[in-house]
Amino acid sequence: MSSASESLHIRTNKPIANEGELTYEQQHKPRAEFDTREQYLEHELQIMAPKRWRPNLPFKDYRFEIEDTIPAMAGTIGKVVMVGAIAATFAGALGLNEGFILENVRYELLIASVFIILFSGFLLPTANLAGTHGPLIPLIPIVVAAGGHPMAFGVLIGAFGLILAISKGGSMLASLTSKGVCGGLLLYLGFVGTVSQVKNLFAWAEGIGMSHIAFVVILCTIILYALLEHFRKRWLAVPLSCLLGGTLAFAMGAPFSFQTEPGLPNMNPMYWWGEDTGWMLGLPTIEHFMVVLPFAILAVAMWSPDFLGHQVFQKISYPERTEKVQMNIDDTMTTASIRQTFGSLLGGTNFTSSWGTYIVPAAIAKRPIPAGALLTALFCIIAAVWGYPMDLAIWQPVLCVALIVGVFVPLLEAGMEMTREGKTTQSAAIVVFSSALVNPAFGWSLAMLLDNLGLVGCKERSGELNKMNRWVLPGIMFIVLTSVMALVGLLPGIPAIIPSFR
Repeated sequence: MSSASESLHIRTNKPIANEGELTYEQQHKPRAEFDTREQYLEHELQIMAPKRWRPNLPFKDYRFEIEDTIPAMAGTIGKVVMVGAIAATFAGALGLNEGFILENVRYELLIASVFIILFSGFLLPTANLAGTHGPLIPLIPIVVAAGGHPMAFGVLIGAFGLILAISKGGSMLASLTSKGVCGGLLLYLGFVGTVSQVKNLFAWAEGIGMSHIAFVVILCTIILYALLEHFRKRWLAVPLSCLLGGTLAFAMGAPFSFQTEPGLPNMNPMYWWGEDTGWMLGLPTIEHFMVVLPFAILAVAMWSPDFLGHQVFQKISYPERTEKVQMNIDDTMTTASIRQTFGSLLGGTNFTSSWGTYIVPAAIAKRPIPAGALLTALFCIIAAVWGYPMDLAIWQPVLCVALIVGVFVPLLEAGMEMTREGKTTQSAAIVVFSSALVNPAFGWSLAMLLDNLGLVGCKERSGELNKMNRWVLPGIMFIVLTSVMALVGLLPGIPAIIPSFR
């Protein structure tokens, strides 16, 4: 028996347990005992033992590290931007003023903070934060034009999400997705996202008559990212790139000023769902629920590829023996569904999905979910109450580089990593091709069906699948998704089957 084990036995006066049975506190070692900080962070991931639906306490079950501030910062920036985009889209379609957008974004930041603390930081530490469903933004004008109601839409998303989570449908679909299909999905999302942010930055620069600012900011960001990669400090990419982009743009004459003053939003749900206040829509009727039904089904069906991409990114970035701390797809669906339901009932404008601007930087920094989650909640509260950080977060030189280096370029890297071996490139190409044709949900479901049938990708893997996994479940998912898209007019060149959506 080693002296360390003997001292543990004497100190606790209990039988000596195997290492796998020791608590996090017992296995934790100070940073000084490791040769590098990376080794320390990897050891922290390996010794954590998250508890489901039981209290997980800071310092007892996990610790805070400086690296946790990076995903928290990136997540807060992403949250302000994405909720603002949804609120602005609704406001434009419903004729609401800019005051509604600002106040509802503040309201949503506070709502999100409560659920982050309750679930990801306390009861379900392997559930990723409930973020914003970006792919739904283009559908909002269609929903409004068809007579949809945002509360009805959100409540149905929450209900369908809970059904999928309870039945463990999310993890089942993830298990049916090969590396090639998943890698292709990451490549598509990463490339499209990077290109869109570059275009947004150039459009902003052209709008102020200083196109050269966008070129200089992006070029310097590329060089900074390469240097951080070389020195193995890539987890610092988000704050340093934001600082660099904002400083360069301001120094070169780009206009910026703080305009959002400190304050609190109206916290009364009846204000938000009044007929003359808030949304100015009143409460939804049965007809409103019927109108948004196909959109809600589509929204939840699109969760699986989104959640899968985030989980896979963790698997690639984390060391071995860290399965216990990796994002659980079904738990994430559960928390996202509950948060969506209550958020919509309270009057928020957010539509929920897995929080990509948080989980991707957290995986790069080799940090588990809970500590950074609590910091994200704190940062969201500060941004909502103080107001001024919201102006900085949505300033294009800061916003665009944060999303590029914090989310989209890492997705590209992960996608290329997953398609390096075997016959994965065939499946990846089909995902990219079909996603460009319609959208990522269509591309994922079609490629998964073709891959599992053995028409593309690894034939040996297809041969090992049973009938249910080979074509029944992938076929059902593809048919359901394609049918719903056809109903609401999302298939290019094909009019909506339901007349009210045309």
